Amino acid sequence: MKKITLLLGLAISTLGFSQVPTGYYDGTTSLTGFALKSKLSQIITAGHQDKGYNWAVFASSDRDKYYENDNSVLDVYSENPTGADPYKYTIATNQCGSYSGEASCYNREHTIPKSTFDDKTPMHNDYHHLLPTDGYVNGKRSNWPYGEVGTASWTSKNGSKLGSSKLNGYGGTVFEPINEFKGDIARIYFYFATRYENQIQTFNYDMYDGTKTKVFAEPFLAMLLKWNQQDPISQKEIDRNNAVYAYQGNRNPFIDHPEWITSIWGAAPLAVDDASFSKNLTIAPNPVKGNVINVTGDKDLKKFNKAMIYNMVGQNVQTIENPFQNGNTITLNNLPKGIYILKTGELNTKFIVE
Repeated sequence: MKKITLLLGLAISTLGFSQVPTGYYDGTTSLTGFALKSKLSQIITAGHQDKGYNWAVFASSDRDKYYENDNSVLDVYSENPTGADPYKYTIATNQCGSYSGEASCYNREHTIPKSTFDDKTPMHNDYHHLLPTDGYVNGKRSNWPYGEVGTASWTSKNGSKLGSSKLNGYGGTVFEPINEFKGDIARIYFYFATRYENQIQTFNYDMYDGTKTKVFAEPFLAMLLKWNQQDPISQKEIDRNNAVYAYQGNRNPFIDHPEWITSIWGAAPLAVDDASFSKNLTIAPNPVKGNVINVTGDKDLKKFNKAMIYNMVGQNVQTIENPFQNGNTITLNNLPKGIYILKTGELNTKFIVE
């Protein structure tokens, strides 16, 4: 019952799954960075119709045709992608209403909390970021930002968690959806940042940096980029994008063209948590003050036929073939000052160039 995913680098429209009107993205071909984001903002704002706050679109956009395939409400806070769901809802029949715990009813989750934009329209009624979810779990999520939980204070029946953040640089309370839907949430957030480019710098949210360009503060931008990369687009998202477009007249461009996320915001940074790096691979000198490094480890390095050096936005800046055949010295390509990661086989380490 695992969902079928598509490679992020593909333009989905070329695969025949999307229903993008001819010419919808005219004017974007030569653009990159925030210029591309601004053009996309113009496009998806021009056709957007505020349909009010109702339940109508969920009947076409959020039925389970992918896991149990039973047309129940597809709720990202209750769906179990690898087994039986803990509970199910029927479209229209089980709308909230009041709730006393999980499995009472479903309501409408503003993935970007409505308090962050003072309940204003059309943000309040934009179904690209409105999802049907269990009312009780929605209430537990409240207005907390999405994040990655270190210590959970509460866990839903499908494994979504509320608790203290383990993100480096943010110590508040966060809500973490299950891995299956993290990319979905990330692409919703990139849509919202683009659609409301000219207003978002006035919205108050811990995930924002106060700008209309980058929009997201660290460490949240790095997290969203990682989620987007780790959980590629599913047929569920493609179908939902088509359904919401048919309803309110605009599309999420990052489902049609996921490569635009990297073009605008860059690649997901590599993990910098020391726990993810080998303790038995070292570089000297570190910090590096020249172009030569000496690599040592407690394994036979000669078995590794390639060494790769990445910068902190995930770009491979140097690849060395058969690096350890004649000793453990590597010559760098005049790297500018900064933090880098050397990866060779299963051994990784960080180093600094000064």
